[in-house]
Amino acid sequence: MSETMIFELTPEQQAIADSVRRFTEREYDWDSRMRAIRGSEGRDPAHWAVFAELGWLGAGLPEEAGGFGGSAIENAVIAQELGKALVNEPFAVHVAAINLLASSPHAAIAEMIEPVMMGETRIAAAMHEAGARGDFRMIATRFDRNGDGFTISGAKSLVEGAASADLILVPAMGDGGLAVFAIPARANGVALRPYRLLDNSHVCDVTLDEVAVAGDALVAMGDEGELAFARAVDEALIALCAGALGTMEAALWATRDYLLTRTQFRVPLANFQVLQHRMADMLIEVEMTRSLLFHALGAAQAAMADGGIASVDASARAAAVSALKAQTGHAGLHVGREAIQMHGGIGVTEELAISHHYRRLFVINRLLGDEAVHLERFAKAVDGE
Repeated sequence: MSETMIFELTPEQQAIADSVRRFTEREYDWDSRMRAIRGSEGRDPAHWAVFAELGWLGAGLPEEAGGFGGSAIENAVIAQELGKALVNEPFAVHVAAINLLASSPHAAIAEMIEPVMMGETRIAAAMHEAGARGDFRMIATRFDRNGDGFTISGAKSLVEGAASADLILVPAMGDGGLAVFAIPARANGVALRPYRLLDNSHVCDVTLDEVAVAGDALVAMGDEGELAFARAVDEALIALCAGALGTMEAALWATRDYLLTRTQFRVPLANFQVLQHRMADMLIEVEMTRSLLFHALGAAQAAMADGGIASVDASARAAAVSALKAQTGHAGLHVGREAIQMHGGIGVTEELAISHHYRRLFVINRLLGDEAVHLERFAKAVDGE
């Protein structure tokens, strides 16, 4: 990067952060969250309409792509505030999906962006496969040309939001290389198996049995498909890690407050030096994650300024994002475990938020690649492979 970036929110970005904070305070208190996650969908269906009404669904998309003029920074601001309150909505998946749509050179795909931003069309991105064990680069799903259209077969796992989606974006491999298709969620040959993850988010395994789609379902293929997929994954990872940072912050300060109020031998637990040291280690991990988030945002901005082409900036973005994800996974597990241990037995109960913080951080560590996957990706990006 040739220029130094100053990470202070603009008035517009601060207004977005304030709007998310007001939403979580008014609409997503602890009782509301518990009612939502115990429902059939694991969330309140009305909340997505609020996201659309407040402009969050298009806040991170440039105006030339049909969005509201933002970037990965706006998405990170939104995700971080949502993470603090453990909001159970597939925002990072939305970021991946809308970036895939925006990367398409086809007019029919571009027309989908507005209804997605308005909340009228729900869309999910199928980025995982069971056999890949978290490595989003390993794609076994196949496509074949079928006249003017295509036939897709394979299986995707951990597809968040698929149960309520109208469209599912599916990456597949074929003679043209990597391609991404927008497939109707209720198309013939599509089967969904819903289930719940440890953090109470709802996902689906998606089976595609010779699903036939028309030619206008193609989002991107070949080099365009590779670039669109890589950018969408990196944008989603930034949002995912920003949400994890918010969750870590909430766990850190909840633990601080607990140690200040609980006593042993008539002395607050916060006065014990060993616990102070452990809190300091938690804070260090949180701030290291924040620093790498800033670095990844800077790299993403540089790559966007370069037009998103395959270049040194794109490699720098991949390295920065993978460094962030590796740190987020390590830090999240450390902060979550320490928070539970310092709360004692009550820390593992369903009624206390700390156990939910740890569950969310545990799941995020596995989504879109764990620490090992991203250390390998980081090394290859730095070496130029």
